[in-house]
Amino acid sequence: MEGRQEEVRSEEAQGGAGDPAASDPAATYTIAPAEAPTPAETPAAADTTPAAPQPESQAPDMKTDLTGLFTEKPQSGEVTVGENINFVAKVNAASLLKKPTIKWFKGKWMDLASKSGKNLQLKELYDRNSKVYTFEMQIIAAKPSFAGAYRCEVSSRDKFDSCNFDLTVHEARAVEGFDIRAAFRRTSMDGSEEAGELDFSALLKKRDASKSQVKNEPDEDVWEILQKAPASEYEKIAFQYGITDLRGMLKRLKKMKKEEKKSEVFLKKLDPAYQVEKGHKMKLCIDVANEDVDVKWLKNGQEIQSTGSKYIFESVGNKRYLTINHCSLSDDATYTCVVGDEKCTTELFVKEPPVTITSHLEDQMVMKGERVELECEVSEEGATVKWEKDGVELTRDESFKYRFKKDGRKHVLIINEATKEDCGHYTVKTNGGESMSELMVSEKELEVYQNIADLTVKAKDEAVFKCEVSDETVKGIWYKNGVEVKADARTNITHIGRIHKLTIDDVKPEDQGDYTFVPEGYAFNLSAKLNFLEVKIDYVPRQDPPKIHLDCMGHTADSTIVVVAGNKLRLDVPITGDPAPTVVWTKGEKVMTEGDGRLHVESTKGHCIFTIEGADKQDEGLYSVIVRNPAGEDKADINVKVVDVPDPPSAPRILSVGEDSCVVQWDPPKSDGGNPIIGYVLERKKKKSYRWMRLNFDPYTDTTYEAKRMIEGVEYEMRVYAVNAIGMSCHSAASQPFIPVAPTSEPVGLCVDDISNTTISLKWRTPEHLGSSELDGYGIEYCKEGSDEWVPAFEGLTERTSVIIRDLPTGEKMQFRVRAYNMAGPSAPTSLAQAVTIREIMQKPKIWIPRNLRQTLIKKVEETINLVIPFQGKPRPVITWSKDGEYLNPKQVSVRNSDTDTILFIRKSERKDSGKYEVKLQIENVEDTASISIQIVDLPGSPEKLKIMDVWGFNVALEWKPPKDNGNCEITGYMVQKADKKTMEWYTVYELYRRTNCVVADLIMGNEYIFRIYAVNMVGLSLEPCFSADSAYIQKTGFEYKPPTYKEHDFSEAPKFTHPLVSRSVIAGYNATLSCSVRGIPKPKVTWYKNKMDISNEAKYRMFSKQGVLTLEIRKPCSFDGGVYMCKAVNASGEDVVECKLEIRPPGTFPQAQITKEERDKQMNKAD
Repeated sequence: MEGRQEEVRSEEAQGGAGDPAASDPAATYTIAPAEAPTPAETPAAADTTPAAPQPESQAPDMKTDLTGLFTEKPQSGEVTVGENINFVAKVNAASLLKKPTIKWFKGKWMDLASKSGKNLQLKELYDRNSKVYTFEMQIIAAKPSFAGAYRCEVSSRDKFDSCNFDLTVHEARAVEGFDIRAAFRRTSMDGSEEAGELDFSALLKKRDASKSQVKNEPDEDVWEILQKAPASEYEKIAFQYGITDLRGMLKRLKKMKKEEKKSEVFLKKLDPAYQVEKGHKMKLCIDVANEDVDVKWLKNGQEIQSTGSKYIFESVGNKRYLTINHCSLSDDATYTCVVGDEKCTTELFVKEPPVTITSHLEDQMVMKGERVELECEVSEEGATVKWEKDGVELTRDESFKYRFKKDGRKHVLIINEATKEDCGHYTVKTNGGESMSELMVSEKELEVYQNIADLTVKAKDEAVFKCEVSDETVKGIWYKNGVEVKADARTNITHIGRIHKLTIDDVKPEDQGDYTFVPEGYAFNLSAKLNFLEVKIDYVPRQDPPKIHLDCMGHTADSTIVVVAGNKLRLDVPITGDPAPTVVWTKGEKVMTEGDGRLHVESTKGHCIFTIEGADKQDEGLYSVIVRNPAGEDKADINVKVVDVPDPPSAPRILSVGEDSCVVQWDPPKSDGGNPIIGYVLERKKKKSYRWMRLNFDPYTDTTYEAKRMIEGVEYEMRVYAVNAIGMSCHSAASQPFIPVAPTSEPVGLCVDDISNTTISLKWRTPEHLGSSELDGYGIEYCKEGSDEWVPAFEGLTERTSVIIRDLPTGEKMQFRVRAYNMAGPSAPTSLAQAVTIREIMQKPKIWIPRNLRQTLIKKVEETINLVIPFQGKPRPVITWSKDGEYLNPKQVSVRNSDTDTILFIRKSERKDSGKYEVKLQIENVEDTASISIQIVDLPGSPEKLKIMDVWGFNVALEWKPPKDNGNCEITGYMVQKADKKTMEWYTVYELYRRTNCVVADLIMGNEYIFRIYAVNMVGLSLEPCFSADSAYIQKTGFEYKPPTYKEHDFSEAPKFTHPLVSRSVIAGYNATLSCSVRGIPKPKVTWYKNKMDISNEAKYRMFSKQGVLTLEIRKPCSFDGGVYMCKAVNASGEDVVECKLEIRPPGTFPQAQITKEERDKQMNKAD
């Protein structure tokens, strides 16, 4: 872990609005807790205690939906420098749909996942029984810079939880003669004294050493000291006066400062911190007040020089940029921009990309004592990896049992002299992935490739015992009848590679016996017998007939000779006869001659020798040797049997798979090689690997085998060897690739959704654990209560989580269950809690009127009407529609009903379709009704009787009557048009005029005009206008118009409130308005009163008056703004008053008294 002590920035400590230490509970600017000083030790702090704010409780993380996922939260801890400490968090995943994701942070921004290494290790464990995830953060060899605030966040889809904890790192020993300047450690990378920023964390670990200095300090006001001191001295003051809640005091200090200090140089400063991925580009930007000013950029206190393309400085207007190209870990530092005497600082965190594993570990099987190398390859050179065995981290111990080798991107784990304890699963982990392999260590078993065979030799011949074993290094001892054989002039013992030989020259009768070869270090031996053949030659006269002598210690002449395929077959038959007989060898009807180079026939005095080099299966059979001379002939049969390793078995078949196992089956080989099959040897490998691993060392006698200890979700292949007494066959063809996978957990939440006399609707949720295989579907079964015969409800599987099962017996009690299926087979079933009776349950009828149909539905003529009215009720209710108490005309209106809704459909609506429609549901004696109002509107008719009432000057007065047909809706206005009789071009005078009389002005002198009017409603203009019967001629000047005299009408009217004030109850802090409306001629003067006090000149209130609507706005009312508000309107004709009560309640409370309907009606009547 790249430890970095989070420092209190001077800019943030000055109380600005962007102070993260004051606003965020998980901020990194946290002072490690120390023991509170006693009053005698810190008198100044004790004097100011009443004025100091209480330490604020840790605020929760400001994220929504805090669900409390943690069952155990990491607790704050203390550790001494160089020691280890663990933080543990536990999450219960029983109610989670997805595996939780955890993140560890130091401070507010630093993600510790990228800092995993020799000082920081993150672990994760899962208990399948309790379904609890355990997350662990282990800090190894703690350093002082590791101290600070940490945060742990866990999330799963829409659920989130977090907790904060602190780490305090104590020095290994107290330092006498404490020097505060030495404690003010700087964060410089190059070690210079003036570079970097001050790190005060060391002060917080040396409280005991500084107590003696604090005792003699005079009494001072800490608040006054903090107000006068610069921000860079805050932690020094906190240390001197024993302040443990510095962040709380800084919050209080910010409120005490009345004037916020603003920078005169920077318009926009750097953010407190930035984060960039390794290899990417980072651009820092500030805004300065003076465009011509020069800036300097510092890195850890040292000025950055513009060399090469690493750093690029830009100046655009009042913006200054620093671009850092190809960010590396060396760029993880503090950057400062200096303008004159002012500066702003930020932290840059370089995040390393996750290291992935490109070449995974391979499973290995080795013999005891051998060297093991587990090798993988990662995506980045020099990356740090972690090796684990069965979940326990491996380290380089004193005996050098494990060695870790790193070569570029390759990482190798070396185990010297493997033992049985080294068996297990080995895992290599990076911060971006992991790879697992299995190591199997077996005891050394010596295999015998060629056993020693019995020999029958005659005097003065050579006897050779030969055997071959699997290990070239194994030595052995030869015994004769239990006595060790020593090498001498006639006896020669050799060991070349895997072959051991005992050669006896010039065999004598005393050499006959049992010979044994015993390998050193193994508890077995190889035995064979040496038979001495005595050839008895009797004196016969000449012309002695030939004779074959096969009297081998009582062996019969038709004895079977067994030879291993590939070895030499040598038949040495002693013969006699005078004269010397001729020898013929035959196999069946075929005479054996030296033809193909493998076969050799040799005759010597007293012997005939038949040899086949490299015998194979086709050399097996009955051989005959015939000897002839003039005195006669003799014949002997020798049966030769060639034995070999068996043929390979058939390709294995995978019968079933489990979470970490599979059951494999195969057929025996077609040929056993002449010896019975004694068993089989199986091997497996990962599909993408080339290394086969043996599963058993002793031959397995059955043809069905369960292979275990596989990794779920990884693709494997299997193959089989057959074994007989001769040896092991070639391997079979590989099986079809398969993936070990466990069945899913049972489906959850099985319940009855609906039921009728013959059907039932079931629904459920997907299993909690699906494993690494995709879900194939669900199988549904049912049976009668008391029966064990489960019947599938459907053929095959269904992918849905809800089904309807039909054709069930009415009144029968049935039980239902559901299984989930995947590649591994069915899961455990989930059943209903109790049997269900197949009978429909009566449900009270209820009509659900959609919200848009609760008001009058307005449609235009010839528009389509399609009303969908949902309802509930069982059994299916009887549905009746009516209009205005009469049944509907099926020619005009269509009605379609289903089990859940009814539809009223009119293809082309007409005016006569307007009215009140009623729908009624009835089940037996229970019914429910609802009504829907429909209004069909059309274009209005044309206005009537348009007359020209008067013409004067350039004006014409018009008057007309409304149309007889308003189109079944309100007339919204009239369109008035004029046309000059010369051109007959129509111009609109009024587009939407509300009254039935108007004055057309600004006419042209000397022209004659005609007029027309259209009626307008919500549908549009009337089809035909109404024309004026006469025309209006505008007289030229020279005529004196004498207007008629009218008695002036008195339009004055006393003020009257047409809408009263309404009493209200509002929440404090939110703007409130009071409204009413008044009329009166002339316009009345309006005055607002609160508790009979004039508030017209109060700044808290704003009064509005628009077309008779009076509004009083109260800005952010408090509890003192409640009371009786009165509005008074006065003009020359009289006055009127209206009042109301306003209640102000705190947020989160309910009004103490509701305004009743009677009081509101009373206020309305009073206004009238």
